[in-house]
Amino acid sequence: MKRLSTFNIVSLTLGFAFLYIPMIILIVYSFNESKLVTVWAGFSTKWYGEVIRNEAFLDAAWVTVRVAFFSATIATILGTMAAYAMMRRGAFVGRTLFSGMIYAPLVMPEVITGLSLLLLFIAIGLDRGIVTIILAHTTFAMCYVSVVVSSRLVSFDESLEEAALDLGCTPFQAFTSVTLPIIAPAVIAGWLLAFTLSLDDLVIASFTAGPSATTLPIKIFSSVRLGVSPEINALSTIIIGIVTVGVLAASVISKKQISRAARDAAMAERDD
Repeated sequence: MKRLSTFNIVSLTLGFAFLYIPMIILIVYSFNESKLVTVWAGFSTKWYGEVIRNEAFLDAAWVTVRVAFFSATIATILGTMAAYAMMRRGAFVGRTLFSGMIYAPLVMPEVITGLSLLLLFIAIGLDRGIVTIILAHTTFAMCYVSVVVSSRLVSFDESLEEAALDLGCTPFQAFTSVTLPIIAPAVIAGWLLAFTLSLDDLVIASFTAGPSATTLPIKIFSSVRLGVSPEINALSTIIIGIVTVGVLAASVISKKQISRAARDAAMAERDD
């Protein structure tokens, strides 16, 4: 096993310190008794109770989760369809323009995207709210899903789908019975990526949100502009905890699936 050099160890240490020390400080000060986040006045968990009783934060969190779920679902459906059209239908008229329009949000500044969507909603007379945020998040998340699914379709064995067609399946049945189960991990990964991007978005949501719909990033940003409060630290710590649990759970499930697949392969090889 190759040992890490001193340079690699120092680089990793500095990198992890730069990433995680601010989070550790935030978590520590979320248990601060004082209202001043920079003055330690003793250990206390009262700010977590304040967050739980803060209806504004709870309402914003519920709006954020709903927007993320629906926008990720719609973006996954549209992104998968776009990837399938580009990777499996060969050359067609306007393919270059179509792929360019799909990938444009990847390099487009979020300010431009948010402003253009705002002007569109105003032009068609659509009141800003949850619906407009969902449409906006779907617009920029769809391209990420398309990229993830396209990378899986590149290595997809088309003979499997052709065999299903030869056996009497319609194109739709071949897609749902053969293609979709094989590319399902990429589709799920695209949905999770779209869900995460929607949860984290601030710029585009600030353009397309209305007074009746405020997402959690907008609410946190508005509160921070007036000064960082211990409630913000407590809320951020809760979010970090949820993300950590999710990552650990996904890691455990993935390791179990890999070990199960390796065990099944070993048993099959032994039987042969």
